[in-house]
Amino acid sequence: MNHKEIINHVLKSPNPKVKLAITDIDGVLRGKYINKEKFQSALEGGFGFCSVVFGWDSSDALYNNSSPVAGWHNGYKDHIAEIDLSSYRQVPWDDEVSFFLADFSQSNHQACPRTLLKKIAHQAENMGFQALFSQEFEWFNFKETNQSIYNKPPSELQPLSNGMFGYSLLKLQQNHDYLNDLYNLLLQFNVPLEGLHTETGPGVLEAAIYYTEIIESADRASLFKAATKEIALKHGIMPTFMAKISPDLPGSSGHVHQSLSDGKKNLFFDANETHCMSPLMQSYLAGQMKVLPELLPMIAPTVNSYKRLVEGMWAPTIMNWGIDNRTTTFRVINNSEKAMRIEARAPGADANPYLAMAALLAAGLYGIKHNLSLDTKAIAGNGYQDDNGERLAPNLWQATQKMKTSEIACELLGEEFINHFSATREWEWQEYSKSVSDWEYKRYFEII
Repeated sequence: MNHKEIINHVLKSPNPKVKLAITDIDGVLRGKYINKEKFQSALEGGFGFCSVVFGWDSSDALYNNSSPVAGWHNGYKDHIAEIDLSSYRQVPWDDEVSFFLADFSQSNHQACPRTLLKKIAHQAENMGFQALFSQEFEWFNFKETNQSIYNKPPSELQPLSNGMFGYSLLKLQQNHDYLNDLYNLLLQFNVPLEGLHTETGPGVLEAAIYYTEIIESADRASLFKAATKEIALKHGIMPTFMAKISPDLPGSSGHVHQSLSDGKKNLFFDANETHCMSPLMQSYLAGQMKVLPELLPMIAPTVNSYKRLVEGMWAPTIMNWGIDNRTTTFRVINNSEKAMRIEARAPGADANPYLAMAALLAAGLYGIKHNLSLDTKAIAGNGYQDDNGERLAPNLWQATQKMKTSEIACELLGEEFINHFSATREWEWQEYSKSVSDWEYKRYFEII
């Protein structure tokens, strides 16, 4: 439908309201219902959204160290958000209410993740590229509610299924009501899945979202996480997209697949080159290899993210690449011209899709602009034993300090964004540092 048809469809809908959402710095949807008269007004001049959505953390605690983007100094005034009509959907589990995403691209708001991704995608378009991306998620599911999880320790939470059974048709059948709803309702919500299966771990599922142009891909990924939580509610299930819930189990990934097209063909494929990797693809990958360590908090944004990035747990620890190698940070998939792509394996399920994709695309474009050579060879064996690659920062604080002082990060994403985002990650680390963990109690309570 074109924009006029979308507006008419919304106004003629029997549902009297419209649902709007923006995405905050942590990738959390923040939104509200509005009536149709307000919707029409917002189409003409935007609508006010309190700037506090970029001034508080995921627990609604106000940052006390953030940039001028949001704070008491400006009274947390409203910023004008614009509805993106191209994001139109109806929510099949919510009375088919009309749904739209909004952002702050008209005002170029420095803290808006969707606005940032639009800017990077526009750079790619100006270079003649269409960025085609997709994201896949692993996540744990529990037979719990948001009330029950506060009455028991994590070790007593009841998983959706027991045991370690990846790719299990039996486990799919045992939970078919939930999984059928998930697959079918997401499709109706225009978040189509390529596949859905069980992964190794109690109650773990993995979903691959169908690839498309990068803005729509990030929309789908962001909405997938929010929709999964809402659909699970009616089945008495609570999903979690934490990167790591147990030291004994693999973490939950959020791998990002990426390629560039000219609108007709895959520009990453060249049958005459080694591994069929075109020179353009090699420069793109070289840019990511060079820049990503300085943008790591954008794909590993929480304290918990770095507990997933450990050796032997299906997550990378060293900046390297390989052909169909799941121990490296970048896995090149070269099965065919159509399938030729790069899988970035560092992002976890906790990453904000808009920021993860913005970082990856910006880094790749940097490599193309500077005609970087892919100097490192593909890792053929165990990527964890690579002595030549740069090790990823071991925690959020160190990763943030590297990004905060990076000239390349400021060049690619803007100094205002880097200052604000770095401040939010420092806040996250400081809040973590004030906490007292169960590990500390068990280790020190009696003995010390």
